[in-house]
Order: sequence, then structure tokens, then C-alpha cells
Amino acid sequence: MRIDAAVVTTPGGPFEVVPVHIDAPRAGEILVRMRAVGICHTDLGMKATWPERRMPQVFGHEGAGVVEAVGPGVTGLAPGQTVCLTFRSCGTCVQCADGHPAYCSTGLNTAGRADGSPTLTRDGDPVFGGFFGQSSFATYAIAHADNAIAVPENLPPHIAAPLGCGVQTGYGTITRVLRPAPDSTVTVYGAGSVGLCAVMAAVRAGARVVAVDPIESRRTLADGLGAIGTVDPTEVGDVAAAVTSCHGRGTDHAVDTTARQDVFAAAVAAAEPRGGIALVGIGRRLEFDVMQVLYKGLTIRGVIEGDVVPGEIIPELAALYSAGELPIDNLIEVYPFADIERAAADSISGATVKPVLVFDA
Repeated sequence: MRIDAAVVTTPGGPFEVVPVHIDAPRAGEILVRMRAVGICHTDLGMKATWPERRMPQVFGHEGAGVVEAVGPGVTGLAPGQTVCLTFRSCGTCVQCADGHPAYCSTGLNTAGRADGSPTLTRDGDPVFGGFFGQSSFATYAIAHADNAIAVPENLPPHIAAPLGCGVQTGYGTITRVLRPAPDSTVTVYGAGSVGLCAVMAAVRAGARVVAVDPIESRRTLADGLGAIGTVDPTEVGDVAAAVTSCHGRGTDHAVDTTARQDVFAAAVAAAEPRGGIALVGIGRRLEFDVMQVLYKGLTIRGVIEGDVVPGEIIPELAALYSAGELPIDNLIEVYPFADIERAAADSISGATVKPVLVFDA
């Protein structure tokens, strides 16, 4: 079937919306007509560094749409159902069996089909797909029974889309990993979509939240979501001291969305003894003073996808949104799919917190 997809042909190259052919769903697969897809910094970071041997490639991993067809062996999903797409997991490895599918050991999220056959072709030549088991920067996507979560039909597509990655990452890091007690102190470093969703979750938990971000509009959003204070790191000489001043003491739980050395150092310095720091941003290398971490008894851990079970948290998030308790509308800017390059540029510049592409516009 002919579809339109945003294809990247060189590492760091532009998104080009072009016609491609999509295969029919095979065993365990589903064909989804996309209605919306969020742009995540993971898409943009991977696009910049993706190996040339795996080009051309279609990215996109925050899709939402309607099941068009199901392959053999698919149960629990049927044509016409509204779904939110998320990351893949095998369901049987040690991590999956222990309730931590984000750490699935099978490498399904960048591998494509097991036999190497393409889901997408252009003029007869393969186009790499299967990014996070979906490659949803396209009008249709091949997804899987294990990464398609049914959501209410009346949930707006531009809301459903980011639930499958950015929202569940920020929200889950607080509710599934850090689990702050009421009146504990939480600092969120980086008030993008993941960070602001962490702010929402921590405020709902009754924690005292401070957000750190250089962009005034994002600090304003954090204020509106219930943060007790914000810090502009470009306006203070000592970020850790400013954070501690806002809280009146150290930080019990920190979320670092930036993977920046200066930010991480501030998080360590501002931490309360026996505090925890969750690293959720993509990066390469961070260093810390071992003695400072040792004497404070800090816990530093990486968190992928909020360490959530998508089949549990996505319906929970959808219900919270419908009840007016998850105001993510404030974070989202909607763009037509054809404007993917502009949306990506706005994400990189910080002009938009969470760009979401829609296909019905």
C-alpha cells in the first residue's frame, strides 16, 4: 500500500515527506492508520547520529491512531480500535517477567523484523523501519501486539500520542521509581515535556517541587503546574545554592532530563543526604566526585521510559487526562505532518515544549 513517510536519507539530514510502500502486517503485527505522532528528542538525537548503513530510515515513536488490519495470531486488538503506540518488549526475558519491560534484553526497538525483511520500500528499495517497533513518522505504521495499547476513542489523538514515551517517562520516573513522600523535596532539572510531566506527578504526590530551566516560558508552565519555585540557571552563579534556597534544604529526589555535566554536578551538590538522582536524558558521559556521593549516600540511577509497564500506565494517564488531572494540553503545539521540519526546528530551539504532528489537518 502506498503511504507518505518522513524519510531521512543521511545522518543528520532533513525529514523528507515522500511516498513509500508499506507491507501488509505479518504474524504478531498490526497496521495502524496514524492520526498523530509526537516528536521526541530521542527521534532528533538518533537522527543526528544514526549509522549510514541503516539509511534511509523512518523515525517516530510516539504514535497514536486506529488499527486498520491485524496479522495472524494477534489477539486483544481489532480493526477500528484506537491505540497509543509505545516501546516494544518481549514479555518473557528476566526483566520483562519481573515487570520492567523498558529494560527488555532482546533489543526489539531498533532491530526491525527478525528476518531482516523491510516493512517499507521506496521504488523497490528497502527503507529502514521498525523504530521502537513503529516508525510512526508516516501516514501508516506497522506496529505490534506488544506495543499498541488501546485507549478510549474519545481521547484526542494529539493527547494520546505523547503518552507512549515522553509523558510516561516523566510521570513514571516519579510514580514508579522515585516515589516521593508528601512534603519531600523534588527538583526537576530541565522543564521540557518529560520534566514538566515529572513536575505534574510530583505535585500530585504532595511533594514540594522546584524546576530549573533557562527558558522563562517553561518556568512559567512549571509555576502553573504547582512548583513552589523555579530557577533560571543562566541568572544565578550557583544553581545548587539557588535550588537549596527555594526548598529551604537539600533535594530528596532529583530528575535530570539534560545529561549535561554542569546540571548533573548541581544535582549532586544540591542533594540531601541519602537522596536520589534519576537520569532520564540521553547523553554520553558524566563525571562526579566519588567522595561527595559516598559521604552523602546518594543513589544515582538511569531510568528508561519511566520504568513503566505501558499497558498499566497509559490507561492510567488517559484517565487522568480525561478527569482534568493531567493538563498536558499546556505543553503541546500541534503541526500538520507536512510541517515536520518546522516542528523539529521548534523543538530543538525550545520554542515548542512538545510538538505533535497530526494527519487529519
